[in-house]
Amino acid sequence: MTALEQAVPLLEAKGVSKSFGTVKALTDASLRVNAGEIVALVGANGAGKSTFVKILTGALRPDDGHVTIRGSEAHVGSPAEARRSGLVPVYQEPSLIPDLDISDNLRLGGVPQGPFLHWVNELGLQGVRLDDMVGRLPLATLRILDLAKALACGPDLLLLDEMTAALPTDLVEPALQVVRKQAEDGRGVIFISHRFSEIAELCDRASVLRDGATVGDLAITPGVEDRVVEMMLGAGVDLGAQSPGSGRGRRHQGRPRLEVGEIALGNKLSDVSFELFPGEVLGLVALEGQGQDELFEVLSGQLRPDRGAILVDGTPVSFRHPADAIAAGLAYVPGDRAEALLMDRSVHDNIALPFSAPLRRWGPLKMRRERARVTNAVNRLQIDTRARGEVRRLSGGNQQKVTIGRWLAAGFRTLLLFDPTRGIDVRTKRQIYPLVRQLAEQGASILYYTSELDEVPLACDRTLVIFNGRVVATFAASDTDEPTLIRAAYGLASRDVDGERA
Repeated sequence: MTALEQAVPLLEAKGVSKSFGTVKALTDASLRVNAGEIVALVGANGAGKSTFVKILTGALRPDDGHVTIRGSEAHVGSPAEARRSGLVPVYQEPSLIPDLDISDNLRLGGVPQGPFLHWVNELGLQGVRLDDMVGRLPLATLRILDLAKALACGPDLLLLDEMTAALPTDLVEPALQVVRKQAEDGRGVIFISHRFSEIAELCDRASVLRDGATVGDLAITPGVEDRVVEMMLGAGVDLGAQSPGSGRGRRHQGRPRLEVGEIALGNKLSDVSFELFPGEVLGLVALEGQGQDELFEVLSGQLRPDRGAILVDGTPVSFRHPADAIAAGLAYVPGDRAEALLMDRSVHDNIALPFSAPLRRWGPLKMRRERARVTNAVNRLQIDTRARGEVRRLSGGNQQKVTIGRWLAAGFRTLLLFDPTRGIDVRTKRQIYPLVRQLAEQGASILYYTSELDEVPLACDRTLVIFNGRVVATFAASDTDEPTLIRAAYGLASRDVDGERA
């Protein structure tokens, strides 16, 4: 590469703006990416990161601003044009069509199978077949497939929007290694992540968005995280680890709210047993594909186990439909927000859905009560309601708040939270942790799966580790740290809450 080519950025955007009705998603966004460089695009949820990426890749058109590619003015009108220009994105939500198999998805997108399979292997994903139906694959697998698709196109500039947020620990590192190699080979990367450890490990610079405008560009150096967060939020934020409350990890007394006894399901779950008490947050940790998805689907009524027992407040239950689980007081918040939300409906309609869905009794709807509960949930979670028309226009963090707010409004006794902070900024996370603790203190029981191991001591009383479809370890919150959890998740060590080897 010549000195002139090195001096000309792969991509440069200046003064980009975009509004959706009265909502100003971007007001003055700028970004520069050089060849061989990985730039983190950071900002709180709602700062405009995803909108900016969609503009750069032709999925949206800006209202104003200029974008140049290799020094020439670019007018990218579609994702296909962006790919032809060398810009290939991996968006925050899966881009594969669920009703088609992988082969048909590749054919539809013009992606060559050979390079795709090469990158699937490089990314550490095992057991993938081209005739697998996309709709039956877990979210983490879909994210790796999306990345493999993008790499198979041979991009000059790769745009990754929360690529690692849905990935378990064992798939994150291969993905980061592949991204790092892209930069070493002279390509550019835009990397969006709320995990500062990944940004510090991978990126050269961080470009900071706040309220739709670029407010700074910082080199990644030791200790830069506090400065980045200050610029993101407009005020200093304490990033130090929160300490578990004095009551965490205590042994709960009385009858369990939820008892799971020797649940088995094909080759996914084998004799899974545990108890969840009123007022307890029970964490669950597992690597990808260890049975955590199926366990939550069994408990939420989406799957029926081959054998085993589920008891709610001491009474055996059998769920034939998710409505049966809801009637028993179990509310499910999935990790995939799109799975839970009516994207073309308003915040109110989404939160109020449980009030209108049953319609088992004739009579007037209690609209005043419904509005009051919805308003209370919106205020309690500080949900951004500026985009009143459609939930799809909200940031990922606000969409996740809506999925939780639905059950705050409707009421529940047991909350099944599957990776609730995936792809959420530090400010929103620090709203969710205290909320989870507060709900438990008010008597709720919460099963909390997380792919971010540092969350365990912040939210949980006890933690289960699942490996190969079995519970292999149980820890008190005070005993958990990332190395211990990772060893257990890999099946290398297990112990119970008293510290004895299992």
